[in-house]
Amino acid sequence: MELLIFAMCTICLLYCLNQFYKLYLQKRGQHCYLVDYECHKPSDERKIDTKFCGSIIARNKNLGHEDYKFLLRIIVNSGIGEQTYGPRNIIGRRENSPTLEDGILEMEEFFVETLDRLFRKTGVSPQEIDVLVVNVALLSSTPSLTSRIINHYKMRGDIKSFNLTGMGCSASLISISLVQNIFKSKKNAFAVVVSSESIAPNWYSGNDKSMILTNCLFRSGGCSILLTNNPDFKNRAKLRLKCLVRTHLGSSDEAHNCCMQTEDNQGRLGVYLGKNLPKTATRAFTKNVAEIATKFLPFKELVRYIVLKYVGKKVPILDLKSGVDHFCLHPGGTAVIEEVRKNLGLGEYDVEPSRMTLHRFGNTSSSSLWYVLGYMEAKKRLKKGDKVWMITFGSGFKCNSCVWEVLKDLEDGNVWGDDIDRYPPKTTANPYLEKYGWINQDTLEVPEGLVFD
Repeated sequence: MELLIFAMCTICLLYCLNQFYKLYLQKRGQHCYLVDYECHKPSDERKIDTKFCGSIIARNKNLGHEDYKFLLRIIVNSGIGEQTYGPRNIIGRRENSPTLEDGILEMEEFFVETLDRLFRKTGVSPQEIDVLVVNVALLSSTPSLTSRIINHYKMRGDIKSFNLTGMGCSASLISISLVQNIFKSKKNAFAVVVSSESIAPNWYSGNDKSMILTNCLFRSGGCSILLTNNPDFKNRAKLRLKCLVRTHLGSSDEAHNCCMQTEDNQGRLGVYLGKNLPKTATRAFTKNVAEIATKFLPFKELVRYIVLKYVGKKVPILDLKSGVDHFCLHPGGTAVIEEVRKNLGLGEYDVEPSRMTLHRFGNTSSSSLWYVLGYMEAKKRLKKGDKVWMITFGSGFKCNSCVWEVLKDLEDGNVWGDDIDRYPPKTTANPYLEKYGWINQDTLEVPEGLVFD
């Protein structure tokens, strides 16, 4: 009898150990590691400097004096510098007659350059990729952009591909979230996320002030990212995803309508940005922080906050820096960066990467975050064990954010390699004001040398 009881206990113990081992293996394969990423740096002939930007505005026949004043005033306060990049059709003075091929060429030039470098640097071949996610909000071609990449690199026939459109500036983290969920059911997989925006066919040529803003802020760029859940790559990976939270306010008409692609009253296509967008972004951000803060803040900080909330006389403020070391903010514009900085109680050092990214590359939509991360890495800020909080906003209206853990000291110069020693500059004063100060005159007296054609 005792032998039977012993045998039964042994079997139960072995069964429990086996279940725990299975659970361990399951969890072990569910981590999402960022192996590496490559940001796009277009060629120098695509740079948009002060003079060229002014000529683009000047040749728009639909603008009047007040429109010019409005546009150049926006550019002066945009935080954008002299070395951002535009698509080839705009450089070639064809912004009013774009073609589908312009958009496809812009995307192919970006993804071939970044993916070639990514595969070469990591040693992972295109045929090893199990999942491919492409997010470009304003370009939907047939075949899809994912199909074009699969064809170019002759990827496997069983690859899982996803082509996301209409997601706006927050699409990059939506793609990461999609990969994270796939990793839960697929072991030892490789995934590539390709994130960009199509500027070439989406230039607005009208004079609606709520739609022409995008011309001032958005620039060409993109990023390709290699992810895996293979634990053997832990020591080679740069980052590990700790948590990711997506917040969507789409059920609210006000939030849904504050940022959308539409036509003006003359039938010209563009992207509308409503005056209520900052208010909507604050609402979405507040909801997102309330959820994600519980996932990365230390337990003692949460207890302190709860105690002070119900016992103290003043409304307590969460010490977010107790849970993260770096803040990777979407460089959507100086106003966006400043609003998030004030809401989180951050210093200038914390938002420097976002401000410098906006100054050097402009707002490259969903890929902007990775230029910000690249700045931190090139400045050798990211040390093993550090936590990085990424925050993005997008149409719909969405606020998505995630926290990464740095797995080793990072110091790759990446896309910032040639420029990083010049940043931050002594001044980021915009040269547009000096060159185009005449625009504030009561009458339009065009200076010599500037031709409206």
